[in-house]
Amino acid sequence: MAQQTWTAVDHYFDGLLVEEDEALLSAAAATEAADLPAHQVAPNQGKLLNLLARVRGARRILEIGTLGGYSTIWLARALPADGQLVTLEVDERCADVAAANISRAGLDQVVEIRRGRAVDLLPGLAGEAPFDLVFIDADKPSNPEYLEWALKLTRPGSLIIGDNVVRDGAVVDADSSDPRVQGVRRFTELIAGHPRLTATALQTVGSKGYDGLVLALVTG
Repeated sequence: MAQQTWTAVDHYFDGLLVEEDEALLSAAAATEAADLPAHQVAPNQGKLLNLLARVRGARRILEIGTLGGYSTIWLARALPADGQLVTLEVDERCADVAAANISRAGLDQVVEIRRGRAVDLLPGLAGEAPFDLVFIDADKPSNPEYLEWALKLTRPGSLIIGDNVVRDGAVVDADSSDPRVQGVRRFTELIAGHPRLTATALQTVGSKGYDGLVLALVTG
């Protein structure tokens, strides 16, 4: 019953506040048709990312983990005409689906997909920094490394967002054998102890189940 209620509430607010056009609907459908993991953000979460980028006045965005490009489209649409989004994806099939979705959305000139392991690609972005917003939504065991690079590639006032940090509540289990849980825990602990960051975390429930995100502001 809880999941039914969460989904119904999402649908209610989405119907009033979240506009999914043909490009977004097609991106979600193409991701499902390609049998990619059902890990993309929900529509209301995509809109949240878009609003955060707009409030920040982001001109350059870095996304770690592209999947089918659904969140990429939401973020890219927050950019000004001369803005740029760089998104990193290790899986060739995901990158191919995302490229088609991004092209269909008319964002080829705004979004650049770089293929390969993010830990290998991130050092090459040093000359393109700073980024105004970094969205981390990839393999959770690598989150601590992604945070390290996010700090190198941002400036005071930049936002760093880490998705899927609650793990159905498993994040509270310090003894978990799941490397994804341990990656999220270490990621959050590093944020908490870093002198250049101030942050919060939110639990979320909705059509995607029970999870949450960390939002950190670079202060120095």
